[in-house]
Amino acid sequence: MTDQRFLDSIATPAKTIEGVIDQLTFIIDWSKEQNLRIGYFAALYRKVTIHVKQGIIDGFFDDGPRMERLDIIFANRYIQACHASLTGQTPTQSWEHAFALSSRWRPIVLQHLLMGMNAHINLDLGIAAAETVPPEQLPSLKSDFGRINDVLARLVDQVQNELAEIWPPLAILSRFLGSVDNAIVNFSMGKARDAAWAFAEELAPLTVEARSESIAHKDANVAEFSEVILHPGVKLSMVLLMIRLGERGTTRGHIGILE
Repeated sequence: MTDQRFLDSIATPAKTIEGVIDQLTFIIDWSKEQNLRIGYFAALYRKVTIHVKQGIIDGFFDDGPRMERLDIIFANRYIQACHASLTGQTPTQSWEHAFALSSRWRPIVLQHLLMGMNAHINLDLGIAAAETVPPEQLPSLKSDFGRINDVLARLVDQVQNELAEIWPPLAILSRFLGSVDNAIVNFSMGKARDAAWAFAEELAPLTVEARSESIAHKDANVAEFSEVILHPGVKLSMVLLMIRLGERGTTRGHIGILE
């Protein structure tokens, strides 16, 4: 049974980047206590958010306050989707597919992460960018938009390397087909970033009603793409099964590694 205190801790959208980090920590800690895989993506995402926060402090972005606003809007879409799923409500289809994996044995840890990235980058990121600034100001956001994706890409590579050290079978897939994330679904961070930006440009000038329709259509497409992550073909699925059989330790321990 889901702890009501935990649900209350993530019920209200965060208003600061520190609040985002706190709520992600609540999800991670609760997932570790319950030994649930929902904490995999939260652990990766908290690292991303901490790096973005430090980038704002260091002046890495053109406009720090604007980047914090984007980060908060972006993160709240994930946290609120998580809350909706855990309270019996219906999040977007993309997140519904990702959260449904938490009780399934077969997907490897990286597939769980990719499902989260699919929903969050391919759907949420474009929406968050369009909501961060007025339509006429969207072009000025593009350079910082690229920088936040650079942070994401670096951390994904880092996590891949960490998992390969702990679960050697994961390294087999990397040697056999190159970069694991690209091999599974051709999940190129560059392509995902460009698609998310194009989606933001599509949404920016739309009315509220038209924007809602466009988001629903995009959500359906992103949810459909999640099947490619789960079922990437017979040969690759067999390799993934070998990796899954080679994974050691508990879900709680895996979350700790991703932290």
